Amino acid sequence: MFNSSASGPQSSGNRVYRYEVVGLRGHRTSGSTFFNVAYDRMTQFTRQILGQGGKILNVSPLDGTAPLMTSSTTPAESTDTAPAVPAESTEAAPAAKKKAHADVKVNIYRPNSPLTGKLISNEALVSDGGVGIVQHLKFDISGSELEYVEGQSIGIIPPGTDAKGKPNKLRLYSIASTRHGDDVDDKTVSLCVRELEYKNDTGETIKGVCSAYLCALKPGDPVQITGPSGKEMLLPTEEDTNVIMFATGTGIAPMRAYLWRMFKDNERAANADYNSYKGKAWLVFGVPQTANILYKEEFEEMQTIYPDNFRLTYAISREQKNTEGGRMYIQNRVAENSVELWGMIKNPKTHTYICGLRGMEPGIEEALGAEATKEGIVWKEYVRSMKKEGRWHVETY
Repeated sequence: MFNSSASGPQSSGNRVYRYEVVGLRGHRTSGSTFFNVAYDRMTQFTRQILGQGGKILNVSPLDGTAPLMTSSTTPAESTDTAPAVPAESTEAAPAAKKKAHADVKVNIYRPNSPLTGKLISNEALVSDGGVGIVQHLKFDISGSELEYVEGQSIGIIPPGTDAKGKPNKLRLYSIASTRHGDDVDDKTVSLCVRELEYKNDTGETIKGVCSAYLCALKPGDPVQITGPSGKEMLLPTEEDTNVIMFATGTGIAPMRAYLWRMFKDNERAANADYNSYKGKAWLVFGVPQTANILYKEEFEEMQTIYPDNFRLTYAISREQKNTEGGRMYIQNRVAENSVELWGMIKNPKTHTYICGLRGMEPGIEEALGAEATKEGIVWKEYVRSMKKEGRWHVETY
């Protein structure tokens, strides 16, 4: 999945820093939002973020040097030559105790010194009669220092220049493989990529710069990789945690990584500390047609082998009807199963993950919120508490 939330000022002749922020009041995105901020506006911008209830997870120079701050690093620990994040922001990244996943690495490879990987395979995921082009790409990263875990992303730098003649900027994609890779040998990383295609105001067909580039790659082709990045979508480390997953389209990428880690035999054998998943995993996957169910055979095999631990539910909008006779979307499936889902969510051992189109969020929250209201619980307040507990994970676009 391409994270397209990067926004903010650009600067000429001045260093620019990339802020990763969560929790902004009134902001539609539940996951991380990214802002590019000029050096001379950092103090003012930090005050604005804190004033809106935001939390700063990461501050990194766009030139690829070391990060100024991450959610597990206080400003004083930074080795970058830029000024420390202003004192007002230190409460946004407390370091009083080690946070969950504090040892997970980010930004091993940066835009100014990317890893050159090599494409191993490029396989179509949409069956005949399906909508659009979606590919599963596996890259060779052997001999590199790239380490990642399930739920992280990598950046891809497409070749060429943009309309202004500047080198194309990287795009972020959620990783679709476990930390050991599809071959379980620690030598690969995989992506699930949909080729973006749309018509502009003049009716001309436009394709996404990076997605079209990736979908057209041939085995052996080199590719520039950065990262890994992100800690919003990481799995809990306990094997008895329940995991609810809501996904649409290529938002399935991190969910595939989770499910492989939980249920693939070779993967389980490779994990000394996570080799016998004991919780309940439930995937609700929204697609337009049966032909667009990505990784269908993999998921259905897992459900067959582990029926007591894995539940698979589809919402196929163009083929199934909801209770009112309209199209079946993911929020309709959530409403149908809201009592059971709400029962799971109340369990402190349950983590919920939402990845894909932002439009599914309101419907999901409405259905679950209705169940919460029956018990006198204010849904928004409950979600806020789950976020603080690290049990509510969202990455939508």
